[in-house]
Amino acid sequence: MFDQITIIGNLGRDADMRYTPGGQPVSNFSVAANRVRKDADGNVVKSTVWYRASLWGKTAEKLTEYLTKGKTVMIQGQLQADKTTGGPRVYEKNDGTSAASFEVFVNTIKLLGGGSGGAHKAEETTEPGLAEPATSIDGLGDEEIPF
Repeated sequence: MFDQITIIGNLGRDADMRYTPGGQPVSNFSVAANRVRKDADGNVVKSTVWYRASLWGKTAEKLTEYLTKGKTVMIQGQLQADKTTGGPRVYEKNDGTSAASFEVFVNTIKLLGGGSGGAHKAEETTEPGLAEPATSIDGLGDEEIPF
């Protein structure tokens, strides 16, 4: 079986790096995927879906400093259900309306640019829980990230 989601969006906040009790590095950040469409009456309707993302291992250690609010990224990974509801995490926004967010364990991340710093083209691949992620940075292998 295969379970993968691809999201392109903007980081909603700077990534937060921490370590699990077992010493595994994990970086957490949020990604906003914006959608603009016209309804039946021709009115522009804007909506945003929020994703909470977790990046693991050496990839998290290498990329956390580059994952800053406003940057555009593409992430691929597995969608994780909320442990209490079995679906998305439902919460109340500041304006009193309901919203939902989804959690993704990131396997692949591409920094596409946006925010400050311009466009970057880097890719790293990892699997959650692995101590040694497989790494590919534009064919450079384990060399330093070129940005």
